[in-house]
Amino acid sequence: MDLAYVCEWEKRPKSDHCPPIPLVCAWSCRNLIAFTTDLRNEEERDLTHMVHIIDTEHPWDVYSVNSGHVEAITCLEWDQSGSRLLSADADGHIKCWSMTDHLANSWENTMGSMVEGDPVVALSWLHNGVKLALHVEKSGASNFGEKFSRVKFSPSLTLFGGKPMEGWIAVTISGLVTVSLLKPNGQVLTSTESLCRLRCRVALADVAFTGGGNIVVATSDGSSASPVQFYKVCVSVVNEKCKIDTEILPSLFMRCTTDPARKDKYPAITHLKFLARDMSEQVLLCASNQNNSIVECWSLRKEGLPVNNIFQQISPVGLALAFHDGSVHIVHRLSLQMMAVFHGSSSQRPVDEQTIKRQRTTGPLVHFKAMQLSWTSLALAGIDSHGKLSMLRISPSMGHVLDMNTSLRHLLFLLEYCMVTGYDWWDILLHVQPNMVQNLVEKLHEEYTRQSAALQQVLATRIVAMKASLCKLSSSTIARVCDYHAKLFLIAISCTLKSLLRPHFLNTPDKSPGDRLTEVCSKITDIDIDKVMINLKTEEFVLEMNTLQSLQQLIQWVGDFVLYLLASLPNQGSPVRPGHSFLRDGASLGMFRELMVVIRIWGLLKPSCLPVYTATSDTQDSMSLLFRLLTKLWLCCREESHITEPDDTLIDECCLLPSQLLIPNIDWLPINDGIISKLQNKQLVRLQFGKAPGLIGHTVSSQFDAFVRAPGQPKIDHLRRLHLGAYPTEECKSCTRCGCVTMLKSPNKVTAVKQWEQRWVKNCLCGGLWRRMPLSYS
Repeated sequence: MDLAYVCEWEKRPKSDHCPPIPLVCAWSCRNLIAFTTDLRNEEERDLTHMVHIIDTEHPWDVYSVNSGHVEAITCLEWDQSGSRLLSADADGHIKCWSMTDHLANSWENTMGSMVEGDPVVALSWLHNGVKLALHVEKSGASNFGEKFSRVKFSPSLTLFGGKPMEGWIAVTISGLVTVSLLKPNGQVLTSTESLCRLRCRVALADVAFTGGGNIVVATSDGSSASPVQFYKVCVSVVNEKCKIDTEILPSLFMRCTTDPARKDKYPAITHLKFLARDMSEQVLLCASNQNNSIVECWSLRKEGLPVNNIFQQISPVGLALAFHDGSVHIVHRLSLQMMAVFHGSSSQRPVDEQTIKRQRTTGPLVHFKAMQLSWTSLALAGIDSHGKLSMLRISPSMGHVLDMNTSLRHLLFLLEYCMVTGYDWWDILLHVQPNMVQNLVEKLHEEYTRQSAALQQVLATRIVAMKASLCKLSSSTIARVCDYHAKLFLIAISCTLKSLLRPHFLNTPDKSPGDRLTEVCSKITDIDIDKVMINLKTEEFVLEMNTLQSLQQLIQWVGDFVLYLLASLPNQGSPVRPGHSFLRDGASLGMFRELMVVIRIWGLLKPSCLPVYTATSDTQDSMSLLFRLLTKLWLCCREESHITEPDDTLIDECCLLPSQLLIPNIDWLPINDGIISKLQNKQLVRLQFGKAPGLIGHTVSSQFDAFVRAPGQPKIDHLRRLHLGAYPTEECKSCTRCGCVTMLKSPNKVTAVKQWEQRWVKNCLCGGLWRRMPLSYS
């Protein structure tokens, strides 16, 4: 384990520091981290209970909100999509937080429930029935269906038709279980029931789910002399009301209390956790005294599960234990064998009597009060007693020396898992070194091409986005980031423009106009655009004039990009030049060719929607010229197995393009201010909440400079292709992953453009979340 970065608060007066009460944190599958701190108000001398939400790529851009909780926050819990957060406090209040306008740095409290005056000790969203199993022993299989399979797992509660019902479950200190259900109309149904007839104090509790749709609750009164109780909870809706049924299950005593030698050594149970929300068969218990702790793992299973020898040592399923001396230990989840140790700045490695005495005289040690592993267990976030966030990188090898191939195979397996599930893969990138990038991209593409055509279509954009994020990590592949982002934009434009085409007759044909367009363009290899056009039913391309005009900016991008690619063909020997990979990508060139045909037809209806070129001759047909050259280039590489070099005639014609048409400047990339590329040299990066770091020390900034606009230059809306000026006055949002910038509010009223914009309301082209930008961004 090693520290990737730390992010701390600006120094505050001592009177503002939070008192020594428990803090909590939670990590979502979208790599958003929520954590709590408590501030003392100097005037009123009371506490403000804060909730902070950060994106791991921009930890300084923290969204801090006064939670409105009167008492200390005891639980934080993300939903399965990573877009909603629950918070619960010691007064029985539960609040649900959602993104405002789908922005990762803007949140609002939308709904909630309460059990007045009864502190919440455990909280969870109801299970949605989605569970994916990783078959590590089949990591070498070619089919994703063999590596990852859907486990039969019933939702906690279903609506009509089998759709899972959303809601949450909480356990209170007095032994009550409360369930809140979210109806489709926005109404919240809440019901409360006692876990058992004889109610008793619940100091610790946790919630897990079974494959049959039941809920298991584990509780402890905090004393190791008392049994750990288990309950089965069933939730149903009867006559529009939530109904809860509970049943007591067998209990257990910790082994340390039954051992005569240690019977009274650990009087208090301090932690109780199921291994995972969907693993009710395994529970972890920790008992402590003032100086020592003991952890026990209890399993309820029928038979052992064999694991491939290769992965027994490097499987990232460990448990993180934080100690009062500031150290963190990673132990195996089943054997509890030590796998890795991290010593914080305040922890002392050599422990002797003199050291302990010195520690006690220097005041209390700073240690983690809350910790959370990422969804792939390759990173660990810790919040210390001063509210400082520490991001720890956990090596998948767990201290074992692995050859490069094994490390690559392990990272590849986890990247494939994220590709299939849709989870964010930022924590995997923490472990990718520049010399791994080329191999990972090639192997990822190789595995992708082995999948069925249907699955390839589903994952088409996700794999391109994944390749782009990997290529950012190496100076030798940085130019390809530009190509991958352009490809994402091309795929999106192609899908949108084709979706606007409608069959002329109401009876639905076997193929849509878009499919017919693809078929005709692939069969008719003529270099004359008009001869290709006459093979299409032009009546299917008729659109309203306003619609055509509103699409001009997207059409202009297609025209500019084709011109740029053809003009760069003579320089194709330079792979560091953006656009290089398109020159041998038959599928992408075929898409451009189809779009040129569509644009030509639309130009006959509305000439002003055509791309604008600055030509040296007034009589030159620029569209025909570019289509002719594009078709020749496409014919060289349309068959992936038989790619030929462009002939000298085509290269000569492309050499003449700059003398015939003005070659446009392409806006390749927005400025990416993320942290991931600054962590490549494994040097600790120190950050401060609320202050964005400069690009100083950026390992690949010199390569980026050629592809991004410098500060102070006119900005562009990367999705609408609108110029915003050097200092935009419109409020904008940027992608948390690729840095793509677009206006927050739509300036358009035309349906077709709104359809385009609707695609990017929740996520960017690359799948990243949006974050609000300050008006003065540069």
